[in-house]
Amino acid sequence: MTLKPIDLLLSNAKRVVSGNKGVYEGFSIAIDSGKIKAIGPASEIAGLFHPREEIDATGKLITPGFVDSHTHVIFGGQRAGEFVQRCAGADYEQIAAAGGGIRASVRMTRDTDLDTLVSDALPRIQRMMASGSTTIEIKSGYGLDLETELKMLRAIAILAKDCPAEIVPTFMGAHETPDEWREDRSRYIQMVCEEMIPAVASEGLAEFCDVFCERGVFNPEESQAVLEAGIAHGLKPKIHADEMAASGGSLVAAQVGAISADHLMMTPPEGIAALKEAGVVATLLPGTTFFLSKPTYAPARKMIDAGLDVALATDRNPGSCTIESMLFIMGLAVQRMNMTPLEALEAATLGGAKALGRSEICGSIDVEKRADLILWDAPDEDFLIYEFTNDLSRTVWAGGNRISGPPVHS
Repeated sequence: MTLKPIDLLLSNAKRVVSGNKGVYEGFSIAIDSGKIKAIGPASEIAGLFHPREEIDATGKLITPGFVDSHTHVIFGGQRAGEFVQRCAGADYEQIAAAGGGIRASVRMTRDTDLDTLVSDALPRIQRMMASGSTTIEIKSGYGLDLETELKMLRAIAILAKDCPAEIVPTFMGAHETPDEWREDRSRYIQMVCEEMIPAVASEGLAEFCDVFCERGVFNPEESQAVLEAGIAHGLKPKIHADEMAASGGSLVAAQVGAISADHLMMTPPEGIAALKEAGVVATLLPGTTFFLSKPTYAPARKMIDAGLDVALATDRNPGSCTIESMLFIMGLAVQRMNMTPLEALEAATLGGAKALGRSEICGSIDVEKRADLILWDAPDEDFLIYEFTNDLSRTVWAGGNRISGPPVHS
């Protein structure tokens, strides 16, 4: 029998965790033209293919690449001073009310040119890819005027063009009310709906539209208006919901059919039920809870037991979470939210893909899906969590191309 030529064979892994409920021992993975072509027992796969490159995965773990479905990695300046203030006892909402928080980043981002936004974000994205993220969603939301929101989305487009990981753009003009519209929030919402969203959509700069439905930011009625305006212009809805308080955001997510509701630290039982009934993915961001030193984490166990699809993401941003490692987020999910290591891994991969409408493309190790993979110098997912604070050796492929990791030998 003639062996079929392929680009890469990862052979005889100690353990393969597919991200889609499958856990296998002694399996190999065949990769060609950027896609997974076969997965099966090493002895069977060896007799089918002639690889241009073969990597011995004996004793190692293979997982899908991470899908980081909620980030804010494009921004101007930094807010280290606020972090120190919080460490000394200040509260995030107090800092925001005094003109810090998101509005501080808005002022700095407006003053930052396009090239600098791109060059400053690039090393963040490179670190995220090195840690295993092969799909990364990025939001605007530090412009809060048409010119700067478009500048941010164009920066995302520039980064996406040459990035080996897939970059997914989200418009978030309703992240906060800017300084100049603090006394007329309704007019600002009108601008978002009638000026910003049409302009973003006409240039094809975003796939999703997001809004911050939160106490002191935007109420449920305003949030729904923004998301419905986005839907009318072809932008799929997402929502920041129930982070600091039970804001009603989870109910808005269900009502508009959002693809995901994110944060959800304070989501009440009726919010969980509404998300389940509407098929909304619950994207949990324990890194933000940790970074803000908040005592209450999202009720992951209740959500999983209720049958919700759960995703994990970093929420990498300049103010409330600078964590870039999805492995660290997984560790927090297990340690602080009572998830199992396998649940955390699936939420960080296929869960994230569902939160971005990409579950048919990536997020799990299945035949004909994109070959986004991590080869870990670790025996299993329990060991990953055990070492979640450390920089474990790993090799990362995105679309079948090796993008990070130490030298590997056939």
